[in-house]
Amino acid sequence: MINSDTTIRDIKAKIPDNIWSQDPDIIAPYLSEWRGRWHGKTPMILRPRTAQDIADIVKICAQYKTPITVQGGNTGLVGGQIPEGEILLSTQYLNQIRSTSVNNMSMVCEAGVTLENAQIAADDIGLKFPLSLASQDACTIGGNLSTNAGGVHVLKYGTAKELVFGVEAVLANGEIFHGLTDLRKDNTGYNLSNILLGAEGTLGIITAASLKLFPKPTETIRVMAAIKTPQHALELLSCVRIGNHLSMFEIMPALGLEYITTHIPNMRDPFTENHPWYVIFDWEFSDQKDPQNFAESALGNAMEKGLILDAVIAANESQSNALLALRENLSAAQKPIGATIKHDITVPVSDVATFIQKANAAVLKHTPDCHPLPFGHLGDGNIHYNIGQPENLTGEQFMALEPDINDIVYDIVDALCGSISAEHGIGILKKNQLAKRADPAKLGMMKRIKTSLDPDGILNPRNIL
Repeated sequence: MINSDTTIRDIKAKIPDNIWSQDPDIIAPYLSEWRGRWHGKTPMILRPRTAQDIADIVKICAQYKTPITVQGGNTGLVGGQIPEGEILLSTQYLNQIRSTSVNNMSMVCEAGVTLENAQIAADDIGLKFPLSLASQDACTIGGNLSTNAGGVHVLKYGTAKELVFGVEAVLANGEIFHGLTDLRKDNTGYNLSNILLGAEGTLGIITAASLKLFPKPTETIRVMAAIKTPQHALELLSCVRIGNHLSMFEIMPALGLEYITTHIPNMRDPFTENHPWYVIFDWEFSDQKDPQNFAESALGNAMEKGLILDAVIAANESQSNALLALRENLSAAQKPIGATIKHDITVPVSDVATFIQKANAAVLKHTPDCHPLPFGHLGDGNIHYNIGQPENLTGEQFMALEPDINDIVYDIVDALCGSISAEHGIGILKKNQLAKRADPAKLGMMKRIKTSLDPDGILNPRNIL
């Protein structure tokens, strides 16, 4: 790293002692992501408490052209948060909720606030922050916005970037961009906050955000339905998408439910018989006179059409949480089965069933006896397409096939006019695939923006490009 020793000396001299550390024991937990795929190294960890702290740090790094890797809750799945020799800056201690406003239906959170705490703060004032992820007890607002996180409620509320009025961020020269606002209309030129959303920390370090809040539904009804095929799931989606009530629609195969009930404690199958596929969906109500009758009527209609084999309606909050846990524990349930090649793709909603059929056939032809596991956000076209190792290969042998399997899957995605990254980002994992598949004009624009805002390439220098 260029002048890193000088940078470290100046940081130690100019930054409070409680912000920096070179203690290997303190640093160690920040150097591995939760799946154990990436293991990094850094000469120093910085854990600033304010945006000004970060600005002071970045000015020193900019002076010596020393790269920085920025990390939020360390829940990312594409390796972008793990340093490989760069100085590591964690935003975990920027964890204050600066303000909430019922009238503006907004809340200002610092980057290190966990998503769960943001949800609780919104709930405390009678409103809802609808971003919802399985990792919400650990992932942070800064990371959610930097990766444009999706989650289970995109169907109704949109991705993270659609839930933000504006952000505060430290730029590559150490300037603080003051983009926090509660304004719903502002046409004074470019929307500069939006440029930083989904940029994975390559254009600026998000330090705080003004988040959009929504009215809380008076009642939510959660259903888990057994179905025959993904095509039936698509038809069911159209059948139950009535008014503006549907807020979640998730799909999972029988294999996923088997993994969960086998490997996750206290998880049980809510059905008495096995079925090929399952969907879990929510209806939210604020003004419906009889939500239960609405739900029973809609499900009865779907059953008459032959779209549902069986269904379970959560009778209380405990049952509702148990049904959602079957979906949210899918990633954790795959860890004990061995190596897994994972994809986070999106295609037009109408093509989800086609994608699953084509991808399953193609990967099984390439690697017989592997275990395809498509699941996720069917309601917005985002499928997590994971493939477990076959019993006749070691984990190392199977992961050696990853480049070829990636190309097989992504070629199908391209043919369906989809995207190789729906909500996890590009990071390190998909950088080469982006270079290979993205529109050249898009790549050129991205590179020019990066060069303009970070000419020395010090912010998350190994991400995306």
